[in-house]
Amino acid sequence: MLLFLNVIYVLVAIAMVALILMQRGAGAQAGSGFGGGASATVFGARGASSFLTKATKWLAIVFFAISLFMAWHATDRSQVGGQGTDLGVMSQVPVAPAAPQGDAAVPTAPAAQVAPAASAE
Repeated sequence: MLLFLNVIYVLVAIAMVALILMQRGAGAQAGSGFGGGASATVFGARGASSFLTKATKWLAIVFFAISLFMAWHATDRSQVGGQGTDLGVMSQVPVAPAAPQGDAAVPTAPAAQVAPAASAE
């Protein structure tokens, strides 16, 4: 299921980029004097702005919903796993033997010998 959501997620992202790039910018009215306004009649009298903005809005809602669901799903799975999960390459590292119990197992540091200070001449 997560693979399917990842595929849908990428397709929605690509569609959002395409729809955003097809929309007119703020300075698009300046080019209409040179014959650029004729392309707006393909989508109707109002142009493509209403269709493209509505489609972009719904794609953005789907994009964020899938993002939130996948983030929730990833955190939910990480809490369930806990100990005993697959460590990958680190599972091949041998475990250090446990230290024996008791005070004799812990070595004591040797007493520090204070060296005589050298005289400066």
